Amino acid sequence: MTDCVQVSTATATRDEAVTLAGGAVQQRLAAGAQIVGPVVSVYWHLGEYGTGEEWQLLLKTTKERYAELETYLLEQHPWDNPEVCAVPVVEGADRYLDWIRESVSRA
Repeated sequence: MTDCVQVSTATATRDEAVTLAGGAVQQRLAAGAQIVGPVVSVYWHLGEYGTGEEWQLLLKTTKERYAELETYLLEQHPWDNPEVCAVPVVEGADRYLDWIRESVSRA
């Protein structure tokens, strides 16, 4: 198990996704982000079944910086209750993991 995580969220538009990702990377809360989309989501929302197109963000950071990234995403996201979750990076290439750590370093 590494100290890195991949954080996901989604937005309604590509521009919203780019804005969220850009702010997170510029503030060094994430080393980088991929934006995938549009993707089709199937969900329950406010007691109703729905489907829709969204843009998925996958952000790379460390466990240490996760709380700050989560706060940023929740404060800047246009939705009231967006998906924000992290999954551990169990294994990865050493140089890649070092890049994540260095990119989000507070130094």
